[in-house]
Amino acid sequence: MATLIRTLADHSDDVNYCAFSSSCLATCSLDKTIRVYSLSNFTELPYSPLKGHAYAVHCCCFSPSGRALASCSTDGTTALWDARDGRRLAVLQQPGASPVRVCRFSPQATYLLSGAADGSVVLWNVQSLKLYRSGNVKGGSLVACAFSPNGNFFVTGSTSGDLTIWDDKMRCLYNEKAHDLGVTCCDISSHPVSDSENGFKYFQMASCGQDNQIKLWLILFADFLGVELKYKCTLNGHTAPVLACAFSCDGQMIVSGSVDKCVIIYETSTGNTLHTLSQHTRYVTTCAFAPHSPLLATGSMDKTVHIWQLDFMQPCAGDTIENESKVAVEDWSEDDVSAWLSAQDLADFVGLFKMNNIDGKELLNLTKESLANELKIESLGQRSKVLQKIEELRMTMISVSVPVPDEFLCPITRELMNDPVIATDGYSYEREAMENWISNRRSSPMTNLPLHSLMLTPNRTLKMAISRWLETQQK
Repeated sequence: MATLIRTLADHSDDVNYCAFSSSCLATCSLDKTIRVYSLSNFTELPYSPLKGHAYAVHCCCFSPSGRALASCSTDGTTALWDARDGRRLAVLQQPGASPVRVCRFSPQATYLLSGAADGSVVLWNVQSLKLYRSGNVKGGSLVACAFSPNGNFFVTGSTSGDLTIWDDKMRCLYNEKAHDLGVTCCDISSHPVSDSENGFKYFQMASCGQDNQIKLWLILFADFLGVELKYKCTLNGHTAPVLACAFSCDGQMIVSGSVDKCVIIYETSTGNTLHTLSQHTRYVTTCAFAPHSPLLATGSMDKTVHIWQLDFMQPCAGDTIENESKVAVEDWSEDDVSAWLSAQDLADFVGLFKMNNIDGKELLNLTKESLANELKIESLGQRSKVLQKIEELRMTMISVSVPVPDEFLCPITRELMNDPVIATDGYSYEREAMENWISNRRSSPMTNLPLHSLMLTPNRTLKMAISRWLETQQK
């Protein structure tokens, strides 16, 4: 069930975009402003609204850590803001000064991408704030983009209807005519799925357009294989152009917003409609799932943002923070700690921990005395609950396994090999993955050169080395 729990009506013109961090919601508008709200009570932060753009703000996004916020505008610039105090850190001028329609941070925050009405796409180096690479799409405005989970590739969508896949060197790798009347939005799920035909790990991508459709794709990103895009299915339900689409953090749901004033939530695996929300009175221009809580935000040309509580959605921040993040707990930012608190059903303490500047190192050093005397948590039960979760986190840290040596990973699946074999190109692969590979093509996965023979020879030496390594991890 989706319950409307809050309506934000602070913008004086159309809402163009909304974006979540672990602790905040940002919205932007034709009224030239960006507004930032706390997720704990949906009140505006003291520095909000952010002003500085000369014309309409089309898009906004948080960096992965939540510390920085980017916005882009018809004024031809992308602005970078400090999400902690609202300071403007930089103004990045699009080459040609064309109106900037979309901006997005890469998953590691190495790059900030900006795409413009003249088809130009720019990768900015976030550290130096200098232009790193630039390119152009042909025959249309660039209005949509999404990064691959590893940040080495990204997809752009244009008003010409094309989806284009690029690598981080700005090389165009693939182009697909996806929506006849123009692409409006695209998103890539961070959770891989297996393709039954060849066993590869694909990621799901959604795109939507002026043709009233949402299309699901399977996309393969591999440095040595290049990229592959496979059409999966079309989700129907809207009766007018679809302006926005987004995956939930676990990839199990997709939400879309349309000119028909409706928001539809779909189940990704089946394409079934879970919920249709029709409370907006004008076009729905944007929608986003919160990463660490069961919340959905939808924005509209009716100047409002609706916040929905999703009872059928399970928060997945625990997986995101504890299992997949490469950042050690000791190196967590205050926003990472906020995300962890929300995932552990401790969201009521987010404001308190932020007020006391609790980062990962401070979190691990908390004791029952510091919770009582320094953080002033009066309830013994609440202190015990927090300490129990911290102790569980410490145990998780102890049990985290050592990264698998790269030579033990199959180059095709990037998973630990169980039955390694040597192909005639001299490389070792997991038998099943390589057999699937050569059943469809006769080239080397590593070199792309023809294989002189399809013979696969067991690599017993490598298998023994993997077994010995596994034994050491069990001690």
